[in-house]
Amino acid sequence: MDLVSTALPLALGIVMLGLGLSLTVDDFKRIAQRPRAVLAALATQLVVLPLVCVGLIYLFDLPPILAVGMMLLAASPGGPVANLYSHLFGGDVALNVSLTAINSVLAIVAMPVIYNLAAAHFVAGDESLGLQFGKAVEVFAIVLIPVAVGMFVRRWRQQLAERLDRPVRIVSLVLLAVLIVGSVVQNREILRDGFADLAGITAAFGLVNLGLGYLLPRLLRVTHAQSVACSFEIGLHNAVMAIVIARSVIGSEEMSLPPAIYTVIQMPLALAFGAMLARTVRSREAARQPEFV
Repeated sequence: MDLVSTALPLALGIVMLGLGLSLTVDDFKRIAQRPRAVLAALATQLVVLPLVCVGLIYLFDLPPILAVGMMLLAASPGGPVANLYSHLFGGDVALNVSLTAINSVLAIVAMPVIYNLAAAHFVAGDESLGLQFGKAVEVFAIVLIPVAVGMFVRRWRQQLAERLDRPVRIVSLVLLAVLIVGSVVQNREILRDGFADLAGITAAFGLVNLGLGYLLPRLLRVTHAQSVACSFEIGLHNAVMAIVIARSVIGSEEMSLPPAIYTVIQMPLALAFGAMLARTVRSREAARQPEFV
């Protein structure tokens, strides 16, 4: 196994540790205070997006192994960067924190289930690609244990957790950036060959995620700020988690291509979406203002 594949789980563990350092039990309790927004986000994340992803896979006629990689991406929860985007564009950041917490926990069950269903459908008969119990335990260890450790540190020594929070976030982001760049350089030929097949579907998937993440909560009369939070939570998947599972747990570089290309495409798309959303809201507010002569 190459250095990048070995180091990616460590980087993801540091990211999840940083998430844990910022979480308290109250963040989970807060979910009960926003039931409509939380239910809308979770229903979109766990039910609507996998179905949308299947439709896009058939629309773009994706090869089977790449199709499973797309489904693995669809099953991954929102990433910590969603909090930043939500803050930039007027979202309810507290809701983002709560959603990231609950989504990360639910991912322990949701990702193996959605992945196994996708593998059984798209690559039926290839038992080597199944995410069996032992591999599911690896996912559990990579995702949940660092979060639990971070939450324990915060509860045990809150001041220590607050001092560690920013350095851990910086280290995790720098490490992830280095590893992603290293992975791109190391696999540039594979990425180049797969980009043509995957650029369209990952861009379409990302835009649909952001759009549905905002519109469905609004249809349920969720506030604008909460809908923005849902949009970025749903629209910015933790693609690194999908890459780690594909490469380090399942052992398939090709399956890691969809989340890798999604990582490159989705960040600028999300910025453009947020700017468009903010501009639309400002225009509506301006239209509501009375004119004084």
